[in-house]
Amino acid sequence: MADPKPIVDHLFTADPSAHVFNGKLYVYPSHDRETDIQDNDNGDQYDMTDYHVFSMDSVGGPVTDHGIALKADSVPWVGKQMWAPDAAEKNGKYYLYYPARDKEGIFRIGVAVSDKPEGPFEPDPEPIQGSYSIDPATFVDDDGKAFLYFGGIWGGQLQCWRTGKFVREAYETMEASGDEPALLPRVAKLTEDMRSIDGEVREVVINDSDGKLIHASNHDRRFFEAAWLHKYKGKYYFSYSTGDTHYLVYAIGESPLGPFTYAGRILEPVQGWTTHHSIVEFKGKWYLFYHDTSLSGKNHLRSVKMRELVYDADDKLKLAESQS
Repeated sequence: MADPKPIVDHLFTADPSAHVFNGKLYVYPSHDRETDIQDNDNGDQYDMTDYHVFSMDSVGGPVTDHGIALKADSVPWVGKQMWAPDAAEKNGKYYLYYPARDKEGIFRIGVAVSDKPEGPFEPDPEPIQGSYSIDPATFVDDDGKAFLYFGGIWGGQLQCWRTGKFVREAYETMEASGDEPALLPRVAKLTEDMRSIDGEVREVVINDSDGKLIHASNHDRRFFEAAWLHKYKGKYYFSYSTGDTHYLVYAIGESPLGPFTYAGRILEPVQGWTTHHSIVEFKGKWYLFYHDTSLSGKNHLRSVKMRELVYDADDKLKLAESQS
């Protein structure tokens, strides 16, 4: 199967969150830029400072770059590193969720609002209270209830929040180790205005096929970063990146809050270190958005691609054999 081309090549894009708004397909990626910072496990080389929004009327058709939708110097609390974003719509408003380090170097999640899916977005002056770590992903269910998923280990600092409070010294442990379950992503219900957390932040339980929590030693299946949720035939599909083993995998549950049971791999490793994706239905077909470094050959300069997905007879996900 021929490797697809990036959806755009005039700038470097990564971590694509795709949504359908007003009959168009919109993509909300992070924006990679050139840097002399050496690759490291902190992710310092991913030194992004703004977001562009892209749209297309049809798959394979022209892609419109709507320009800068939000930049770091317009957000009072942001110190640096505006990483992978996501977007949502509710009651005619559009919301952009994004992680960034605050002035103390702690990752928080902010929200910005617009009347249009392409922005520009007006940021709230403070991060969402109770938010932490990276990779926000939103899901608005059929009943209008909205949820925010987040978390990423290593550079994403999730390991610093084991106690519910930020412990800077825990950063060096990087992730769960020894004979214990893997660290779990987080989920919280959003308030009606989509700008605050409603209630408690919860762990997203991901069980292995034996019904037990995925073990910390199972790097082929454990959560690392890049949470995403979509719904198909009444089931909830929670997908994520395994990080250092470079897989995109997924688990299935009966509720947006979980628990979820591991169901398989979506994507094998691609060129580059990070793997971050989204899954969306558009005009009757399902698509996987992801990134690789085939255009640049550099881990911090990535490019967004897309491939068609299908469901088998058991409603399991897989890449389509022929790409349309």
